[in-house]
Amino acid sequence: MKGFVDEPNYTIDLLEEGTTLSDVIDNHIYEQALAEKNAFFVADLGNIVKKHVQWQNVMAQIKPFYTVKCNTSTALIEILAALGIGFACASKNEIALVQSYGVAPENIMYTSMCKQLSQIKYAAKNGIDILVCDNETELMKIARNHPSAKLLLHIATEASSEGEEMSMDFGSTLKNCRQLLECAKELGVEVVGVKFHISSSCKDLQAYTHAVSDARCVFDMGAEFGFNMSILDIGGGFSGAEFQLEEIYSAISPLLDIYFPPESGVSVIAEPGSYYVAASFTLAVNIIAKKVVARDQNKELEPSPNDEPAYMYYMNDGIYGSFASKLTDNTIAVPSVHKKYSKEEALFASSLWGPSSDALDQVVEHCLLPELNVGDWVIFDNMGANTLGEQSAFNDFQKPPVYYLISAYDWYEMQDAGIILDTTMKNFFFVPSCFHASQEDRISAPA
Repeated sequence: MKGFVDEPNYTIDLLEEGTTLSDVIDNHIYEQALAEKNAFFVADLGNIVKKHVQWQNVMAQIKPFYTVKCNTSTALIEILAALGIGFACASKNEIALVQSYGVAPENIMYTSMCKQLSQIKYAAKNGIDILVCDNETELMKIARNHPSAKLLLHIATEASSEGEEMSMDFGSTLKNCRQLLECAKELGVEVVGVKFHISSSCKDLQAYTHAVSDARCVFDMGAEFGFNMSILDIGGGFSGAEFQLEEIYSAISPLLDIYFPPESGVSVIAEPGSYYVAASFTLAVNIIAKKVVARDQNKELEPSPNDEPAYMYYMNDGIYGSFASKLTDNTIAVPSVHKKYSKEEALFASSLWGPSSDALDQVVEHCLLPELNVGDWVIFDNMGANTLGEQSAFNDFQKPPVYYLISAYDWYEMQDAGIILDTTMKNFFFVPSCFHASQEDRISAPA
């Protein structure tokens, strides 16, 4: 039943009718109670396929290239490869991983903005021709080490979200794009398209319309220099919600029809990452230590309803492991207590920490929980994005094992829809579900 991140082969639980995700979590917690009580993931592959069907229904004319760094889980990569989508890779290791599942070079892009020379050469050697570039230094590196590369110019956007400054970290201005096109012409490097990226935190749909308009300007500049540009990459920033997908498509579709109609021969692509995986992975962690904090010693804690002391709980996974994304974004992890407890049971101000004893290793700053004990389990939903990428160097941290599942209903729905994965996925086998544990009550902690 076990599928480990670094193993080439894995199994997928085919859940019988009436067996739920909570049953699977309960079963593995019971197994861990008899072993080392390690953290673990449970991944619902049926949800990934549903996301792909949703993408096809809403964004039919836009081909997805999955952002590999978001989650490098083996079954995930193989199932996406079987579905025929492309892959956006940011490193040599990611390229090698994707190619190990038979993905053709034309379905792989090398999207790192700061490339090592050795990795540019690796891309060239393996036929990965589509690279992204936003400055003259990178352009010259590519010209020397991958002269047959096909470049996408990454343009800057003026997208901003509440509480954030304008996102101008990567991307070339329109003025600099002309200089880059001129330089590429002189160096003999082919420019085949334009890329932009709008953060998922941006709520202003006008950012997409402005970006598409700017992309059209760069296409026109490219034509002046003799480049036959045929790819528009609208980047990532897709949260996973269907309404957001529909909003984005409704915003860009009219401009795509005007600026990049089908007869133009321009292929429109995107780089969804968390869209595919965020809701598909659930993480279970164990409480390994506990500390009582007097309220007069920590004025920052929110008051408990009964004004009792607060608790600090230490888990066997943290910021230097599966919660690493908290260092770079504003993601709020919402814990659920696995054990049963009464609705009338007292709730206490609590904070959740990783195992490193580092002041940065705080997973949840404030929440209300019943009193927990060492050995109790806490569940985090929506943990598929930026949790199973490059391994942390902290101590001997190992990636938690991943247990894969798909419900029988989802499996048969896929067959009826013509999605036949068992003939294209070679590194797994199914096992029927053999447990029927009763579902535990899980209650999310109020923030």
